[in-house]
Amino acid sequence: MDKYIYDEKNGLWYELQGDYYLPCLKLPEEVEVHIGVWGQHHRRYLKEHRKIAYTRLLTSGKLNSYLADIDRQALNGTNIAKSNTGGASIQKMNTDWLVIQDNSTPDGSLTAAGGDYTAGIGGS
Repeated sequence: MDKYIYDEKNGLWYELQGDYYLPCLKLPEEVEVHIGVWGQHHRRYLKEHRKIAYTRLLTSGKLNSYLADIDRQALNGTNIAKSNTGGASIQKMNTDWLVIQDNSTPDGSLTAAGGDYTAGIGGS
């Protein structure tokens, strides 16, 4: 038996693995790009809550460029907000977010220690 065969009907190559011919499949090549913190957060969100979208992006070879674009948009939005407000509200929002993370329970609910930490979030 040949190690590789080509099927003209579907245009795929097959490799002999034991007694079976399995298709020689390969993911498309992706360009190496830097994915920042916002892109990494979005990747985690996709993996946990949007599994089909994550799988489609991954198998199409577009995941890294998509995540880099998300990261770029988030950084641009942050920079615009900083230029409009002098960065003070962004710094307060980031500080509030860190306090919430420090005072949250594993299920995501806030503890009562220290007061209402969500009051300052959202542009107040």
